[in-house]
Amino acid sequence: MAEPITRFYPRFYDSPQGKIALVTMDNGHDYRKPNTFSEAALMSLNEALDRILAEGDVKGMLLTGKPYSFAAGADISQFPSITTFEEGYRSAKFGHTVMQRIRDLPFPTLAAVNGVALGGGLEIALYCRYRTVAPTVAAIGFPECFLGMVPAWGGCTLGTKLLGPEKAVELIIVNALSQNRLLDGMKAFEAGLADRLFPAVEFLDESLQFLLDILAGRTTVERPALDTGRLGEVVAGARAFVDSRVHGAAPAPYRALELIEGACNWDVERGFEEENKAAADLILTRQCKASLYSFDLVNRYAKRPRGVPDAPPRPIRKVGIIGAGLMASQLAHLFIHRMGVPVVMKDVKQELLDKGCAYVAGEFRKMVERGRMSEGKARHSVSLLHGTLDARDFADCDFVLEAVFEQMEVKKQVFADAERVLRPDAILASNTSALSLTEMAADLEHPERVVGFHFFNPVAVLPLVEIVQAGKTDASSLATAFDVAGKLKKTAVLVKDSPAFLVNRLLSRMLAECLSIVDEGGEFQQVDEALLALGLPMAPFELLPLVGLPVALHVLETLNLAFGSERFPVSPNFKKLVEARKAGIYLREGGSRRVDPEVERLWVRTGNKAFHAEEIRDRVLYSLARETDLILTEKVVSSPREVDLAMILGAGWPFFMGGLTVYLDLEGIASKVLGKVFSST
Repeated sequence: MAEPITRFYPRFYDSPQGKIALVTMDNGHDYRKPNTFSEAALMSLNEALDRILAEGDVKGMLLTGKPYSFAAGADISQFPSITTFEEGYRSAKFGHTVMQRIRDLPFPTLAAVNGVALGGGLEIALYCRYRTVAPTVAAIGFPECFLGMVPAWGGCTLGTKLLGPEKAVELIIVNALSQNRLLDGMKAFEAGLADRLFPAVEFLDESLQFLLDILAGRTTVERPALDTGRLGEVVAGARAFVDSRVHGAAPAPYRALELIEGACNWDVERGFEEENKAAADLILTRQCKASLYSFDLVNRYAKRPRGVPDAPPRPIRKVGIIGAGLMASQLAHLFIHRMGVPVVMKDVKQELLDKGCAYVAGEFRKMVERGRMSEGKARHSVSLLHGTLDARDFADCDFVLEAVFEQMEVKKQVFADAERVLRPDAILASNTSALSLTEMAADLEHPERVVGFHFFNPVAVLPLVEIVQAGKTDASSLATAFDVAGKLKKTAVLVKDSPAFLVNRLLSRMLAECLSIVDEGGEFQQVDEALLALGLPMAPFELLPLVGLPVALHVLETLNLAFGSERFPVSPNFKKLVEARKAGIYLREGGSRRVDPEVERLWVRTGNKAFHAEEIRDRVLYSLARETDLILTEKVVSSPREVDLAMILGAGWPFFMGGLTVYLDLEGIASKVLGKVFSST
């Protein structure tokens, strides 16, 4: 569906310093539909500038957005219609040509950034001579490299000339590849993107006065000259950073770095021309196409979760957490922070409970130190946590979530203990990573209120929750689980009660193949490097310590029992590492890593086969294609889109891969292995 057209509305104000053009960008919708720039929007800008120049005697221009929205950049819904280099080049050049008219105006111009300013929205502000920003603005930045593109309407050129190469790299590349990190108004001002920071309550009035003071000569703005003395060092460091994040698998950040480096020496016209060519090249790449799919998946499709029952969710006024380990402590912090409800956290040992409560308090303390929470709010948040050794303290909880050892008998016991004191309508949820919810609920008096609620580690970073419907889960309990996920600001995907559910099943299939390769003679680092070249966020053997070797083994054994050793073999060598309590495969020494000698001593290879990187990638990807097909055949989730969404949000797969099924389709793997593509599954 096409975005509404953003129009540029000029009006004129006779100020003490003369006539001022006040231009508002507005697409006719409220803040939930931010301004975007299509070709029609740029034509509207052209018309507005024509009118301003025809007005005569204009002394200055102030550009701003509708309430809470400056502009969110290009209308990316138009990107798929661009199918040739020439079309991409023309689109980029048109943006440059129209926005350049702002720079060419014969009077001072000011962008009053009153709301979200992303991509082209930030670029149009850079064409103005001056900029102001409100501290309440929550999102300013360049997400293009995150989307397989570069800021190609002047962002690389003007951003570098304004900020210098080091800050430009941070803004354009580092932030984009760090989970699309954005700046708020204060940080944008501190970075040098804005000349003044004005409070939101009188932001436009103070911005206008700032422009009038400039016209009257009462205020001047001095900016440091472009410093390129450390350019070589900055570029080398940036290239190493990009390598560490995308491993050569995505061209956009490398192209952005070339443009930033070039902007330090080129004039503006040359910079704009190179941006035109970069945009035309990148918009045709697989990575850009996949990124646009991912963006739509996460920002539109995910907002309407599939499988939500037509039943009213129950109110959740108090939450219980069973367990006080790291995962349980993260969950306690999340519920308090996002929902503001009291949380009761229970464990069987006081020292474990004390450690868990201390973790939660520490997380709120970090939020204060980072300026994300006031001291008073943090103290109140910590006061909402109550640690206990007694299950009776769950009596008035509405939602109780277990996060204890991955053993069925343990989980059944803690549920039985909780059910004895809970109201019949209270939800019993499990964070199990692999076990059957139906079996977990089988001995309960009210199995209909049991639901799977599976988070991914680290909880604060990964936004996915797998919601599992057990055999007798009723509509109200399921609807409540979806409602709670939304209040926690997590994206929920409904999955079938099947061994290891979705993400862990796929990651375990990958791990099983990797372990088999090493058993047969491959090297740990060789496997990791081969798979990092795909663009994965983390190599399989680097990921293991985050998952935990015992947890990974448990999931593998669960899948082995369910589906057999052909797909999910359990490596005896891997079992030996768990028995030896090894925390991971590698030892870290400064910035480098090496295989732990103890791991090599314990690992007895069954073969001495020499593997090539391409062979490793083929084995892993082919196995993932087959497993994904089985998952969809078994209806673990309803469509390939759920697979892709879950891998992006639960496993951190980058946008430029498009999730798993799109990657397998675009690379021709699905067709080769399965004789079909997932997009038509």
